[in-house]
Amino acid sequence: MNDPRKNDGSEPTTHFGFQDVPESQKAEKVAEVFHSVAAKYDLMNDLLSGGMHRLWKRFTIELSGVRNGNRVLDIAGGTGDLTRQFSRLVGESGEVVLADINESMLKVGRDRLLDRGVAGNVRFVQADAEKLPFPDNHFDCVTIAFGLRNVTHKDAAIASMLRVLKPGGRLLVLEFSKPRSNLLSKVYDTYSFNFMPLVGKLITNDADSYRYLAESIRMHPDQDTLKAMMQAAGFDRVTYHNMTGGIVALHRGIKP
Repeated sequence: MNDPRKNDGSEPTTHFGFQDVPESQKAEKVAEVFHSVAAKYDLMNDLLSGGMHRLWKRFTIELSGVRNGNRVLDIAGGTGDLTRQFSRLVGESGEVVLADINESMLKVGRDRLLDRGVAGNVRFVQADAEKLPFPDNHFDCVTIAFGLRNVTHKDAAIASMLRVLKPGGRLLVLEFSKPRSNLLSKVYDTYSFNFMPLVGKLITNDADSYRYLAESIRMHPDQDTLKAMMQAAGFDRVTYHNMTGGIVALHRGIKP
């Protein structure tokens, strides 16, 4: 969970990777990371996951239940992988909103999708997941892929997602999680804290951002904790699917 603490009896602190920072500073620090990595984000995803992120996202699409005429919100939509597929599924009578708090990521996503001819049923909105600027009961499906771990108040974000969903609407959270075996966990730790920053340094000249991304994965709630958070927010029928040995998990909940 958020685990807010007091640094000296004044402002609560929260995690930024393994650091404790004042809550008011986390969003700015996360923004700096994604401003830095935006231009090479797709390339780095392919390199660091061996292309597996595309399979994880494909499974998310399959489980979303999105169909023609639906209205979909893709939070932390970044470079638009999910939005592109949702745009095809909802057709001309539907709508997809790609929302991202980070201006640089939003621009990369907009440019990438427009270059690929994805337009007409897609909107781009700079938005904070904790305070979504959309009406109640508005979307058939909300997704957030590899974004929730960067949110300061995760419980507030999950509640905001519930609010904007229609009754019967689905929330899908795709996120790095806790490997199911101790051996895989040790191997993954070695990979994350050594290989990821090294590749970040070589490709983007920014090891620190990729060190933060590795640390943020370790600080994110595990599968059962996130499931409990979604249930506490009011979601029904919350389930999760482990992928790649639990390195990634896809959580799904239904608004009653």
